[in-house]
Formats: sequence, C-alpha cells, structure tokens
Amino acid sequence: MQRLPGKVAIVTGGASGIGAATVRRFAAEGARVVVAEIADENGERVAAAVRDAGGTAAFRHTDVTSLRGLTAALDVTGLPPFGS
Repeated sequence: MQRLPGKVAIVTGGASGIGAATVRRFAAEGARVVVAEIADENGERVAAAVRDAGGTAAFRHTDVTSLRGLTAALDVTGLPPFGS
C-alpha cells in the first residue's frame, strides 16, 4: 500500500546521495516528485529513472538561494506560487 498518493514532494539536492534516495522512495510511495537541483544532467537522470520505474517525477533546475529558483520548482507542481 502506497502512503503518499496524491501528494507532491519537492526534493532539493535530489540528484545524488540522500536526495536521490528520497526522490526514489517518495515516488515509490505514490508521490509526484520534483527533483530540484543545480546539477542538470544528474537531476534529469534521477527523474528519468523514476519515470522508467513507473513513478511520476520531473526535473527542474533550481538554485535554492533565490526566490526565482524556488518559484521555478514550485511552478512544475501546479501548486500556487509563494505568497498566494
């Protein structure tokens, strides 16, 4: 039984290590996952691996030091922007 169906997770640093493991686990539990990362190639690879395994994931280049970068990650989820 999946514990996160209908949920959305944004995982910063999701292209490697603990972040990538978190992305895979959340997706396996039914969440739609955004891989928010500055390492484009690795981020795309993690998102593609999740999709290949039947999960839902998207990559978004994200610099967490800027509101613009964070907003870009939120945009892909379809959720309201910050401050709404």
